[in-house]
Formats: sequence, structure tokens, C-alpha cells
Amino acid sequence: MKRYGSIIGLRPAKLKEYKKLHAAVWPGVLRMIRQCHLRNYSIYLRKVAGRYYLFSYFEYTGKNFAADMAKMAADPLTQKWWDYCKPCQIPLRDRARGEWWSNMEEVFHMD
Repeated sequence: MKRYGSIIGLRPAKLKEYKKLHAAVWPGVLRMIRQCHLRNYSIYLRKVAGRYYLFSYFEYTGKNFAADMAKMAADPLTQKWWDYCKPCQIPLRDRARGEWWSNMEEVFHMD
């Protein structure tokens, strides 16, 4: 199992919409997340100096992360879900090539 943390900005005008979307995530999207071996998935919200940020955490239990993420990205229902979510988000300017959410380095963990 590997833990992942990532961060992205959130448009202030889309705050209510984003919260509403995630208060009732579509069952098919949740199924795909599970099929791609993601567990303990959480998204946190933080306002810093007038800007909103989302922090995502999940645990990956599969054997091929790239293949599972490609499977998720190819799923038509997940693509439709992202069509609603992406306009709410503001990717960080310094993110790595190919990232939407910026990956974070784990510096501490305690079981």
C-alpha cells in the first residue's frame, strides 16, 4: 500500500458547487475509484490568505498505479464527473508536467 497526497486550488465562486458535488458523489464514480484500488480517499478544504486549496489523500493498494489511473481516466462516467469538477479547480502553476493535482511528498507518517 502506498499513500498519496496532492493539492490544487479552488475557485472561490465554485466553492458551494464543489461541496455540493462531493456531498453526493455519483455511485459509478465511487465504483471506479474502488476498482482502481484507491482506499481511504479524502479531500480537505483550506482557505489561506483569501485563496482556497483542496488537499487530497488516498491509499493505493494495487500493483500498477499508472495502469489503474489510465483505466480511471478512460472511463466515460469519470470523464463526465471531471467535466463538472475541473472548472471548479485551479491547478498550481508549478505542478509537474502531466499533473492536474500537484503531488506532495510525504514527510511523516505514524500508524
